[in-house]
Amino acid sequence: MRLLFIGDVMLGRLLNDVLTREPPTYPWGDTFSLFQRADTRLCNLECALADRGTLWRATPKVFHFRSDAKNVEVLKVARITATSLANNHTLDFGYEGLFETLDVLRAADIITAGAGRNKTEASTVALWEVQGQKLGLIALTDNQPEWEATEAQAGVWFVPLFLQDERAEELFEVVRKAREEVDLLIVSAHWGPNWGYVPPTNHVAFAHALIDEGADIIFGHSGHVVRGIELYKERPILYCSGDFIDDYAVDPVERNDLSFVFLVEREGQAIRELRLYPTVIQDFQARRAHDPERAKIVTTMQRLCIGLGTPTTWDEQDESLVIRCGV
Repeated sequence: MRLLFIGDVMLGRLLNDVLTREPPTYPWGDTFSLFQRADTRLCNLECALADRGTLWRATPKVFHFRSDAKNVEVLKVARITATSLANNHTLDFGYEGLFETLDVLRAADIITAGAGRNKTEASTVALWEVQGQKLGLIALTDNQPEWEATEAQAGVWFVPLFLQDERAEELFEVVRKAREEVDLLIVSAHWGPNWGYVPPTNHVAFAHALIDEGADIIFGHSGHVVRGIELYKERPILYCSGDFIDDYAVDPVERNDLSFVFLVEREGQAIRELRLYPTVIQDFQARRAHDPERAKIVTTMQRLCIGLGTPTTWDEQDESLVIRCGV
């Protein structure tokens, strides 16, 4: 089984304008063929997909991202299986925008996790089957505490990254129960600051705890740059998968336009390897990176992985960075 992960997908603002004249395949550029190699595909949707809703004004917020509801076709053509909605832009256009986003995605048969009309819905484990195996997705965020879902209020599954917090213990209990029901459990975490290549100490401890409780893959995002990958108990932790599609200004030093398509290969009950395909955002498209951009992002990721004790090799023929598990 091959699972594909990409980081933040933001289809609003200038990308929304581009999609009035370009087909829904446009944002994927020449990475599209990589999606066809996977059996299931996951991303973090960093905008509302809605035609309705008004700007969030209840608390201060600088950026508001929304894409027309029709642009769900962008996700459909790439055959995105599931998306996290636990992030700091899901409610940019209020509760009405969130509700429409949920309806639009579900009408497109795209699984969602991490946001809902109440806490029960936001914290529900999303389930689906691939090749006879049952997969589960849990999504949480430590961003936008004012958007925390309760039983009386819609929102996101907000979990502070402190092991002793009662909300963290609630999360761990959901992980433990899900472990009994699924063959592969993915935890999506939209966590931490926008910048910085090294995962915060509390992220490391929290990710380890999630795996100790039963998670198989930690799918991290929120930062605009990639962070290294750690193998803990032979399970991968993607601390931050970076920006995959957006219209953001590019920092010439941090290079938030560089990322990867992350392809995870599972054989039986074991994760065998990860392959990372370098990408760059150009003209509002995700494209396969070539030198010098490719050399920069590959060298950066190799250095970051070494810092986490993870060996990597470059496969010249496949043009991917390879991390082998259990070797």
